[in-house]
Amino acid sequence: MIFLICCKLQRTNTMRKNTSHSSRSTVEAKDTYDDSEALSSSIARSISMSSGHSKPKRIAEDVLRYGKVKVAAEVFTFKELAAATNNFNPDLLIGEGGFGRVYKGRLKKTNQIVAMKQLDMNGVQGNREFLAEVLTLSLVDHRNLVNLIGYCADGRQRILVYEFMRNGSLEDHLFDLAPDMMPLDWYTRMRIAKGAAQGLEYLHNIANPPIIYRDFKSSNILLDECFNPKLSDFGLAKLGPTDGDDYVSTRVMGTYGYCAPEYAQTGQLTRKSDVYSFGVVLLEIITGRRAIDNTRTAEEQHLVSWAIPYFRDKSKFNELADPLLEEKYPRKGLYQAIAVAGMCLQDEACTRPLIGDVVTALEYLSMELELKSKEN
Repeated sequence: MIFLICCKLQRTNTMRKNTSHSSRSTVEAKDTYDDSEALSSSIARSISMSSGHSKPKRIAEDVLRYGKVKVAAEVFTFKELAAATNNFNPDLLIGEGGFGRVYKGRLKKTNQIVAMKQLDMNGVQGNREFLAEVLTLSLVDHRNLVNLIGYCADGRQRILVYEFMRNGSLEDHLFDLAPDMMPLDWYTRMRIAKGAAQGLEYLHNIANPPIIYRDFKSSNILLDECFNPKLSDFGLAKLGPTDGDDYVSTRVMGTYGYCAPEYAQTGQLTRKSDVYSFGVVLLEIITGRRAIDNTRTAEEQHLVSWAIPYFRDKSKFNELADPLLEEKYPRKGLYQAIAVAGMCLQDEACTRPLIGDVVTALEYLSMELELKSKEN
């Protein structure tokens, strides 16, 4: 297989020890789990759930199957967070999307600069995503996952408080760059891809229970001051299959252009669904093109469809490289990165690599950057 040959992979199935322009689309599908009125006791005291004749399944109910979750995040009052953002001053707005708005703020008690995501509560989905994020981030701890500092659940307010990531999102550094922004060089791109893959590997293989991210995209990969990546926005996260099951059946949710074809068609979610989404983002990193770009000609609007013919002709691989790289990349490294993306984007989920194999390949591709850093 080209993936194994070009990257010289040798890996077992054992787990590692050391280790917004698009909108979300929703398609109803049968949910195989029964509803439950119980919520994790550590969070129920501060969250009032919307009542109704039928409640959609929540990740909180999944969590209960594995025991209670200790939520270590701090609980803030709305007054505290309003003070931190100067009453949510529009000048401090740093992001906006279907989920709500993100503000930059400074906590008065600690003088810490943070990012605050104020969820849109016009509907049950805001409550659902709030619960998913708080509980998911209480289950995990990894350098490539964003750190949840606390949350607010006063009345109808649902606000999440995160560490502030100074360089914004990967999306900000790939598309529509401001005149004063430098494009990412090749090795920084590969290092970001590797770190993002390591975050996914942790969720799939090390987190207990395993977690399927379900919304892997460039706008959800945040970058710190050194361009180290961290996955954010776990509102659609789903606990992975257990007891020998191969997939989780759920309604289809995610972002158009990033969803795996089998998940979009059947609602059957697996770890390989995340691997497909990773392939889309890796292709964005290589090409500097959006997954979906309606400003381009009809043949070029869907990134994966446009790129597939190039995958079949090695002589055209250089045409996939982002023009902003100005051909400053190792030819062999480009070819191998394209091969990795191509394997992740296979139509058949069973032919895609495990995310651990992807990490191994990207460690190799980003190795030269690490060697240069040590020399300096």
